[in-house]
Amino acid sequence: MIDPVAISIGPFTVRWYGIIMATAFLLGIWLAHRRAEQQGFSTDHLINMITLIIPFSIIGARLYFVIFEWEQYSANPLDALAIWHGGLAIHGGLLGGALAGLWYVYKKRLPLRQTADILAPSIILGQAIGRWGNFFNQEAHGGPVTEGFISHFPEFIQKQMFIQGVYYNPTFLYESLWNIAVFGILMYKWKNRRFPGEITLLYLALYSLGRFFIEGLRTDSLMLGPLRVAQLVSLLLFLAGMAGYFYGRRLSGNQTARK
Repeated sequence: MIDPVAISIGPFTVRWYGIIMATAFLLGIWLAHRRAEQQGFSTDHLINMITLIIPFSIIGARLYFVIFEWEQYSANPLDALAIWHGGLAIHGGLLGGALAGLWYVYKKRLPLRQTADILAPSIILGQAIGRWGNFFNQEAHGGPVTEGFISHFPEFIQKQMFIQGVYYNPTFLYESLWNIAVFGILMYKWKNRRFPGEITLLYLALYSLGRFFIEGLRTDSLMLGPLRVAQLVSLLLFLAGMAGYFYGRRLSGNQTARK
C-alpha cells in the first residue's frame, strides 16, 4: 500500500490526494487559457471565473457527498471539512462549479455556449487526473476480484487494490481511461465543431455514458433508496446532452442549407 501522505514535516502533512487534485486544476486552467487565447476570449475574465468556480466546485462536491452520507457525519459534523480524506462527489462539483460559472457569465454578459465549450475539455481532463487521487486513498473501487483477474493490471495497481487481504476491482482506473478517451474526442471535435455548445453537450453525454456503466461496478455509490444517485444523474445528463447535440446539429444543418 502506498502511504497517502506524500510529505510530513512535524504536524504539517501534504497528502497525495491534494497533490493530484491541485495538478488536475492547474492543467485544466492551462488548457482553458490556451483555448481562450485561440478564441479571442478574454483571459482575464477566464481566470476570474475559474477563481470563482474552483472553490464552489469543491464546496459543491463535498456538500453533495455529505448530504447523501449524513449518517456518517452526523455524530461528528466537523469531519465534513476533512476533504483531504476524500469524499468529493463529481456531480456535486459540477453543479457547484456550474452555478458559480453561470453567475459570472450573466453578470459580465459573456457568451454562455462559447465559455462552456472552452471549459469542457479542461473539466474532463481534470476528472481523468483526479481519479488517481482515489487510487492513493484506496477508494472509488469496485467489488472483490480474484488474484487471477487483478494480475492483468500493473503491479502497483495490484498492490494498491489489495485492501485488508482482498483484491478489489480498480474502477477508478476504468473511469480515468474513459475520461481520457472523452478528452481526446472533444479535442478532435474542437476543430470540426458546427455550433456553439457542441463540445459541452458532447462532454455531458459521453462522460455520463461511461459513468453510468462504471458506477454499476462500484461498492461505494451514494444511494437514494434502491437507486444509485450517480447512475440516475448520469442517465439524465446523457439524455439531455444527446438531445441538445442532435438538435444543435440539425439546426446548424438547416442554417447551412438556407445559405
